[in-house]
Amino acid sequence: MTDTYEAVVVGGGAAGLSAALVLGRARRRTLVVDAGEPRNAPAAHLQGYLTRDGVPPAEFLALGREEIARYGVELVRDRAVDVIRTGSGEFRVTLASGRTASARRLVLATGLADELPTVPGVAERFGRDVLHCPYCHGWEVRDEAFGVLASTPMGVHQALMVSQWSKDVTLFLHQVAEEEVSRDDRRRLAAAGVTVVPGEVAALVVEEDRLTGIRLTDGSAHARSVLFVAPRAVPRNGLFERLGAELRETPFGTYPVVDETGLTSVPGVWAAGNAAGFAEQVVNAASAGYRAAATLNGELLLADLDAVSRRD
Repeated sequence: MTDTYEAVVVGGGAAGLSAALVLGRARRRTLVVDAGEPRNAPAAHLQGYLTRDGVPPAEFLALGREEIARYGVELVRDRAVDVIRTGSGEFRVTLASGRTASARRLVLATGLADELPTVPGVAERFGRDVLHCPYCHGWEVRDEAFGVLASTPMGVHQALMVSQWSKDVTLFLHQVAEEEVSRDDRRRLAAAGVTVVPGEVAALVVEEDRLTGIRLTDGSAHARSVLFVAPRAVPRNGLFERLGAELRETPFGTYPVVDETGLTSVPGVWAAGNAAGFAEQVVNAASAGYRAAATLNGELLLADLDAVSRRD
């Protein structure tokens, strides 16, 4: 048995809940499918979201779920495992539970996963004193002793960025050869006062549940209280691929090609939040979900009016 909706939103993070809120308020019968895997789950607080600065991510999402429920939006804790376009032009979404849902339009806010460097201790401390985004966490650790772990030459850029929040920054080249650091990069690092340490990092030094240093494979240790890393983004593209959406390669993963509203190359399918790009913060994701839903609603309205006018 297939339940029928005007819109199905896949993903219950900021982008998906924002889209669902707009659709519910527009009186659209909407289903949100939430697998419960928010990207920012390791973080204690979300930052930089006006009026919600410092709110724990779990609390933020709980508030969002309460809000969409007021407008009759249905939310299920499940995973969308398949989607097809039917002969009628609608979409049939299959969930891991075996349930299916039919929708006239889709918002895919499936997000991405962060694949962390395989240095012992990094995964265990991620979101605490191992961080990735200075805009998310820089203020909270300002003026501490920063380390930056370079998995690629882009680590230079990260070291330069975090120097805005601390003047005590050490760039550990780790998997980057010294010759891969350009003359311009070295000039900027010197201007920012960033110390560059060659050699591979072996492990983090943790004492009394606090990061205290970085140990290299040569046995040397460097006192640091914060480590910035650059996770490899792994977009959750499965549903886009099943629908045949056009994808684009970027330095930060493969994402669907979208227009300014988030509409993909598949008519009737929008991407929002980190499903559409690596750098979407929570506030950006919420905005993208709002924009996609408003566009979706307008498209449905015109389609229905056109259908009525043709009958007349």
